[in-house]
Amino acid sequence: MKPNQIQPVLLCRAIPAIEASDSSSTGSSSPSEDFLHQPHKRFNAKWFNNGGIIAPTRSFSCLSMVEKKDERGLVPSTGQIAKHPLALLALVPKQAALFFAGAIAGAAAKTVTAPLDRIKLLMQTHGLRIGLESRKTAIGFIEAILLIQKEEGIKGYWRGNLPQVIRIIPYSAAQLFSYEAYKKLFRGKDGELSIIGRLGAGACAGMTSTLVTYPLDVLRLRLAVDPGYRTMSEIALSMLREEGITSFYSGLGPSLIGIAPYIAVNFCLFDLVKKSLPEKYQKRPETSLVAGLVSATLATLTCYPLDTVRRQMQMKGTPYNTILDALEGIRERDGWVGLYRGFLPNALKSLPNSSIKLSTFDTVKSLIAMGEKELQKIVDENRSKQKQSS
Repeated sequence: MKPNQIQPVLLCRAIPAIEASDSSSTGSSSPSEDFLHQPHKRFNAKWFNNGGIIAPTRSFSCLSMVEKKDERGLVPSTGQIAKHPLALLALVPKQAALFFAGAIAGAAAKTVTAPLDRIKLLMQTHGLRIGLESRKTAIGFIEAILLIQKEEGIKGYWRGNLPQVIRIIPYSAAQLFSYEAYKKLFRGKDGELSIIGRLGAGACAGMTSTLVTYPLDVLRLRLAVDPGYRTMSEIALSMLREEGITSFYSGLGPSLIGIAPYIAVNFCLFDLVKKSLPEKYQKRPETSLVAGLVSATLATLTCYPLDTVRRQMQMKGTPYNTILDALEGIRERDGWVGLYRGFLPNALKSLPNSSIKLSTFDTVKSLIAMGEKELQKIVDENRSKQKQSS
């Protein structure tokens, strides 16, 4: 049967209010009583009551005709899409749109801030790279800039950026997708999301995205700080031969512990800062940028020491086996300030990075919502035209 053909639907309803008429007691016969005494009466009773016997007037059947609506006429035309281009976003699956937006924003932000990231990594791992017995175990911000320029030239500032860009695509997608999913999971019975719920959703999203992309992060670090390797494949094969598969997950524990509070605080503060502003300011892009800067600053100050521990545990030949070992070792060698080595370039890198990422994500969600409204307008317009023509 074709989709637009009329299809019969058989319905059965019990109507207790209708009482059976006894023709023998009244001595009269009405058309309805004649109908009830027809041979097909027993068929109806058996059919609708699985073989049981009931009073004929307690069963009621109705044969109705239902026409399936033809939705093809409601699909936007090329001209309508050209007139309302945002409606095109509503035709793309929502999660796919968010995936590509997060991936592009993350890759662009990482590429722009790659030099600062490289400087930060050198400052964090300098003491371990040159040997624990060396007198000068720390390197300053300016020294790191000059060292890279002297040894590797301009290209050196983007060393290790390719695996980082490759990593950020699934990382951003997993993080943003899972954050939205966890927010639905942590909502209360009233449908509201508490501060604890936001923190929990952010922590789970951070750990999920880190777990999925962690091996690429280790490769990126090794490529950025070890001049003996030139490509990701080269360093991956070397790690497999010399250190085994577990080397791709070195420092995973402190990474999960570090990223959970960072993303939790960052995302939660971002939502709360925006929510606290007047409604007319909440949807502005500059509001998202400022909210992202504030939330990222506080989150970075809170969680940076764990990031330093994680980086040193990822290094080849690291003497640290646990988070506590690394914390104690760094404190003895560099003092408490050693836990914040590379904080300045990291802040210069991560603050705009986080702001761009969150504001882009927020902007895309707003555009998708606008696109859905535009699409609904087109559908309503086409439905009205369809009714008029019929």
